[in-house]
Amino acid sequence: MNREQISESASILWNTWMQSQLIDALPDHCQPADRAQAYAIQAEVARLSGQSQFGWKIAATSTDGQKHIGVDGPLAGRLLAGRAMDSGSTLTLGQNLMKVAEAEFAFRMARPLAPRPTAYEMEEVLAAVDTLHPAIEIPDSRYRDFAKVGAPQLIADNACASWFVLGAKTSANWREQDLSSHSVTAWRNGELVASGTGANVLGDPRIALTWIANELRSQGIGLGAGEIVTTGTCVLPLAIAPGDTIRAEYGDFGTVTVEIA
Repeated sequence: MNREQISESASILWNTWMQSQLIDALPDHCQPADRAQAYAIQAEVARLSGQSQFGWKIAATSTDGQKHIGVDGPLAGRLLAGRAMDSGSTLTLGQNLMKVAEAEFAFRMARPLAPRPTAYEMEEVLAAVDTLHPAIEIPDSRYRDFAKVGAPQLIADNACASWFVLGAKTSANWREQDLSSHSVTAWRNGELVASGTGANVLGDPRIALTWIANELRSQGIGLGAGEIVTTGTCVLPLAIAPGDTIRAEYGDFGTVTVEIA
């Protein structure tokens, strides 16, 4: 793809997002053919937003998540600062197509992990982490049938990013605990509706974090100090609607809530 095609794709996606509209797919002449082209479009979408980058999300780290968007592996997307909020906030769902909430482990980076030729090992990725947080992601897509467009177009569309809710950093000693077996429950209006463990996130949220460090490394991007990385849903995505109160509980790691206006 040339620069003009990248810009055209990004403009279509950003304008579609801002106008609360949907498209079937990007035009054939400016569809990304691979991940490299898709991430280039994604970067341009972020630039067009005029927002600073809050961090990164990983889509499709569970079998359920992969089925939900029609892919066979994870995707990375950017979290925009203007669409990130603290636990207890209220958001307006608007014309959200997916209408689901996801309970996720999120990490804040203390140090950057820059692009390099060799892969990062989990130990050095975790050594670069500052804090662990409970989080809720409320994804969305700009495609009418997001399960059919394929991974490159989904990556270009910011890997279905929309809203993100960050809980307080945990005071528990998370580094000494097995995140793969750690229980997570999701509640809607006081009723338990989903439960799972960290094993639903590529087997372990720490594995997912290592995956995105290497995905971005391979694309010449890297992770920045202070950025949040949310690692994918631990539970089956739960349906949400205006008026709902959503709560995700992580045991001794804390709780995160959001009100849907």
